[in-house]
Amino acid sequence: MKNLSRRAFLGAGALACTSALAACGSYDNSGAQSQSQSSSASSSSDSSETTHIDFCLDYTPNTNHTGIYVAQKKGWFADEGLDVSIIQPADDTAETLIGSGQAQMGVSYQDYIANALASDNPLPIQAVAAIIQHNTSGIMSRQEDGITSAKKMEDHVYATWDMPVEQATIKQVMEADGGDFSKLKMVAYSVDDEVSGLKANMFDCVWVYEGWAVQNAAVQNYPVNYFSFISMDPVFDFYTPVLAANNDFCKENPDTVAAFVRAAKKGYEYAIENPDEAADILLEEVPELDSALVKKSQTYLAGQYQADASSWGIIDADRWAAYFQWLNDNDLVTNKLDVNAGWTMDYLEA
Repeated sequence: MKNLSRRAFLGAGALACTSALAACGSYDNSGAQSQSQSSSASSSSDSSETTHIDFCLDYTPNTNHTGIYVAQKKGWFADEGLDVSIIQPADDTAETLIGSGQAQMGVSYQDYIANALASDNPLPIQAVAAIIQHNTSGIMSRQEDGITSAKKMEDHVYATWDMPVEQATIKQVMEADGGDFSKLKMVAYSVDDEVSGLKANMFDCVWVYEGWAVQNAAVQNYPVNYFSFISMDPVFDFYTPVLAANNDFCKENPDTVAAFVRAAKKGYEYAIENPDEAADILLEEVPELDSALVKKSQTYLAGQYQADASSWGIIDADRWAAYFQWLNDNDLVTNKLDVNAGWTMDYLEA
């Protein structure tokens, strides 16, 4: 099976700030590191009044997840009759936990859902809302090196995770810009903080997320160049991250899924309107995070969660299909994808 995960891309900067959390499998509603407390709380709840949901994060907590923490803190899940435990994947991925039903809902990405659907043993998982409306990733480099476009990556060192989808993306954008992919030297990605890696000359350019790594450079007052993938090719405007759910759980509990999405939407709308307060809620729940970086990241993402969509969570069918088609065309999935599969807006209210 070809590895399409970009989890390391999304989590590297957060990992540096939350190393104390990395070994943990789950959190209770207050952020405490206790699976037994979560299980106890669930078993003691009145099932006739509440429905328990294990919500699995994709990685360590970060600003992609703020709306979930806000909805939890504000009691909006409870208002919908939901008892939500926010957990983290340990040995398995979020998709494995969601697909197996061990977690009913969680955070995923379009490309990883593609991998789940295209495997020889497909997982019953689908996106039910977009957490961030557009792909906010791109290439970051030292400002002094003048790498302001994909072609200018030639004769420089790029930090790679050695993933087929990653390298195919880099190859396409370089060649589309008139560059020669063979002139790009690749080294293994081996840092938790991309800014530190640039400062130490471990590499010259790296794939990052603007909402975290670029904001981290700003917090550190380190001058960088950055250009986004969607500025180079619209096919890379795929959905990352998304709210995902187990298909069987959706079929059996449609009202519950709709209730969760409704509360989560309120959480992200609050984060859009009140980034400072939302950042404070995340920091209260996950105090190990760097407060200056969280504040900076939250301000940036306030404009990205919904962006130009008519409301938060909308998934555009054409954009979704275009990326799945690109994966098919470049043989980056084990089995060909139905380009219209893997998502629904049935549980998202306008």
